[in-house]
Amino acid sequence: MQIEIVFGSPRNNSITFRLALHLKKYLLQTTQHQVGIIDVREWNLPLLQNVFSSVENTPDAFKPLAQRIFAADAFIFVTPEYNGSYSPALQNLMDHFPKQAHKAFGVVTASTGALGGIRSSQQLLLLIPGLFGIASPYMLITPFVDKKFDAEGNLLDDGFKKSVDSFLSEFLWLANSLQPK
Repeated sequence: MQIEIVFGSPRNNSITFRLALHLKKYLLQTTQHQVGIIDVREWNLPLLQNVFSSVENTPDAFKPLAQRIFAADAFIFVTPEYNGSYSPALQNLMDHFPKQAHKAFGVVTASTGALGGIRSSQQLLLLIPGLFGIASPYMLITPFVDKKFDAEGNLLDDGFKKSVDSFLSEFLWLANSLQPK
């Protein structure tokens, strides 16, 4: 299965990226799935003008991105909280592509504060059905992300390992269940 972690913060030194790195490393070490990170900072997507309906109908500069979106079997959204919601850059990226019908979506939020981006998680739960995706009901809400992961994505807080394990276990169950037989 191809899993794409969509990292939504456009900030150059985003602390939340540590969490995306951790999830990728963890999945690569513990599963046979192909896992990538689609980082909004790597794509200079304009505000939506046209939906890229296929790889062939995508401007050349964005064809590598389109290939990854169209090949993905499941997605994990990783975003900090922006004014009570998820990153507008994440929304803009997903708006450039058609609906992702019957694909699993994991919700991962983070902040340096005590709430861990909980409000952005609730907004993502509204976005995912709009994409025709299916949200995993178990989310990974990450308070004090700067104290839980180092810059390379290594877990610093062993007490948080159970939360990561539970999130990924439930997400993978859903993603596998949705795969065509």
